[in-house]
Amino acid sequence: MACHFRVASDNAKMGLPEVSLGVIPGYGGTQRLPQLVGKGRAMEMVMTAGMIDAETAKNYGLVNHVTTPEELIPLAEKIAGKIMRNSTVAIAKAIKAINANYKDGKNGYKVEIKQFGKCFGTEDFKEGTTAFLEKRKADFPGK
Repeated sequence: MACHFRVASDNAKMGLPEVSLGVIPGYGGTQRLPQLVGKGRAMEMVMTAGMIDAETAKNYGLVNHVTTPEELIPLAEKIAGKIMRNSTVAIAKAIKAINANYKDGKNGYKVEIKQFGKCFGTEDFKEGTTAFLEKRKADFPGK
């Protein structure tokens, strides 16, 4: 649940069975699950200690993609390839802005504005806009 996004095989089963052992989910389980699936679903999943299948997990928003076990790694590599074609500088700033919304005392909008502004002075921004105007794919330097 701590990943930026999740990919599961169609034979996966997921759940938080800790209450069946007399403890509660730890390591952020009680905090991250409601953020991903909503409070009501999280309460039910935790209190029943039940398992859900991959399709249900996708419908709940717990995973982004479901595929066959054989296609799991190729799909993850395909997504990674798409990410790698983009600006690492901009991706890092986007992650920071998105994550700010989930931190107490942080105003996600203010963090977004700050990170947005920081992008303009980068070599990646210059390369990205130049490539766009020249109708070519950008070759981001990562700076």
